[in-house]
Amino acid sequence: MSTAEGVTDGHGRAGRVLSGLAVAVGLVLFLGGFVWAAVLYQPYSVPTDSMEPTIARGDHVLAERVTGGEVRRGDVIVFKDKVWGDLPMVKRVVGVGGDKVACCDARGRLTINGRPVEEPYLRGSGPASPTGFSATVPEGSLFLLGDHRADSVDSRVHLADGGSGAVPRSAVRARVDATAWPVAGWGMIERPGSFAGLPGGTSRPGPLPLMIAAVIAGAVLILGGAAYGPLARRLGRRGKAVRARDVPVP
Repeated sequence: MSTAEGVTDGHGRAGRVLSGLAVAVGLVLFLGGFVWAAVLYQPYSVPTDSMEPTIARGDHVLAERVTGGEVRRGDVIVFKDKVWGDLPMVKRVVGVGGDKVACCDARGRLTINGRPVEEPYLRGSGPASPTGFSATVPEGSLFLLGDHRADSVDSRVHLADGGSGAVPRSAVRARVDATAWPVAGWGMIERPGSFAGLPGGTSRPGPLPLMIAAVIAGAVLILGGAAYGPLARRLGRRGKAVRARDVPVP
């Protein structure tokens, strides 16, 4: 064996080792990202347009499994409450225990404890609610509204039942982080900055972007590592052919 062949074989072995390592790391990232997401997130289908334009009718969302104690104003949550029909529903939290939620001020805005809140996610340019209301949220409860205020059955409707219109925090099943389907509408659900200045602030987004990055990075490593072998063999055959042409004829 010549020195050149020895060097080539050494590089080939190193390449195969690195290729195998890339595939192994890629599998860990790819499968780990999926398993991590399956543990923390649950998909839901939204059957109504009460959350438009944030979430359209028929959209599939990914919601992080959280407890009611982790929910803050501005969060879009999945909850289930017998008074509301005992089915999973999606609404936005605008008030928490102790808040006085009212609508509307002179400029048509929702107010929390007398403080106006800008809601850029609302459908249309009219007032924050077509009907006025005022409610004090019981401790341990949440006041919920849909983003499509003209077509949402929410806490305003349940005020007519003689109660507070709120749901207990124990009714919370998950917090929506992203719209997953259809692909054209895919995107993260932003935390509204207008609630950040209120006591308790807003919640932090879940780890979904990190999970997606892990899955993509894993896929790239798997494909790259798997492609190394065929590519190296093709380059090796090409190199041998070139060397064969360069050998002088005696």
